[in-house]
Amino acid sequence: MSAATVVTVVLDEHQTRVQEMANEPLEIEVLVSKRPLQKAGVRMATGFITASQLHARYKVPNLDPVTRQGYQRPPQMPRVARLVARLKDGSVDLPTALLLNLRKDQVAGRIVEREGKTFLVLRPGDALYVVDGQHRVIAVVDRLFLEDLAKWFDFEIPFVAMLGADEAMEMTEFYVVNSTAKQVPTDLAYELLQRRAEADAGLMEQLDGSGQAWIVRAQSLVTFLNDAGVWKDRIRLAATSKGDTTINNAGMVNSLKPLLQMAYFGTTITEDNQVKILDAFWRGLQRVLPECFEEPAEYSLQKSVGVQAMHHVLVYVLEYLRSEGQFVTDPENYEAALRDALRDLEGANRSGDPVTGPDFWRVGAEGAAGSYTSNAGRRVLVAKIRSRLPKASVR
Repeated sequence: MSAATVVTVVLDEHQTRVQEMANEPLEIEVLVSKRPLQKAGVRMATGFITASQLHARYKVPNLDPVTRQGYQRPPQMPRVARLVARLKDGSVDLPTALLLNLRKDQVAGRIVEREGKTFLVLRPGDALYVVDGQHRVIAVVDRLFLEDLAKWFDFEIPFVAMLGADEAMEMTEFYVVNSTAKQVPTDLAYELLQRRAEADAGLMEQLDGSGQAWIVRAQSLVTFLNDAGVWKDRIRLAATSKGDTTINNAGMVNSLKPLLQMAYFGTTITEDNQVKILDAFWRGLQRVLPECFEEPAEYSLQKSVGVQAMHHVLVYVLEYLRSEGQFVTDPENYEAALRDALRDLEGANRSGDPVTGPDFWRVGAEGAAGSYTSNAGRRVLVAKIRSRLPKASVR
């Protein structure tokens, strides 16, 4: 029998064994924690699982950009490729445990004691959800294992598995692990924080105490704004492609902070009315500077510098309209208050030539807004606009 024939026979044996393993119970020796995790009664099991055992049993709950189900960012394939290369040349190993979860609808009867040992029993159809470590799993199980079954068949990966956590708890653990390590894009972190708050009634109270509750409220407003009106599909939510968007989720969320810290807007009125005010404000801006909304990619008004500045300006405009007894959900009132200030707004482009009105907001060398992108610059821009706003009367 030739060497090539021997290799083929070995591969066929391994492929057959992988198919069999997917359709039969699997026992993995584990150590199980005595203390439940948090208050959910969820215990933890730790052990080692081989690439062949994990192959047919893992799921990564990636965030679906359409349904918004799941919670993890898509895998970064260059990162996977780098790990594959380093595992192949032996320069790295995988000493850090995967964080997995066997969800609560599958956990009953899965821990078995026998002859002084503890086993995690996985039945056909059971899924191990990868809460943290998707790049390691893809590198070993989807790449190396499938490229060389014989070599990587029994490759052991350390794991810690939650026993019976639900998706909300998975999101919490994913958020804690990755946000503290600065591995999750801010866009996704903000959305996860909002979803955690929706699932945990006590979380908003904790966030109020830490001064972060505004993030959840802002994220909710961003979701509404992106569905209709001037901002429809202009905000790049987590795990979505750039497309026709002009600002990312985190930039829009951060721009709303001064409004949500305003007593009237942030605490006195309902979320529905907050959305109505924001929609009316931006429709009013559209009336003043229609050119900027016809080709939004060519202007900075719906990009970070414009949005940050205009939401600061809205704080002052709201106070003015309320002092005058005007409706704060009427676009015409915002148009009247802002028209002179924005049509006469002047700055210098990169050539030193003066530009006003919509031309002020042009992107690149033709406009002037690009010189106000720093925090100090935005403060100057807000002050320039504010100085041109009508003054409130005193009654």
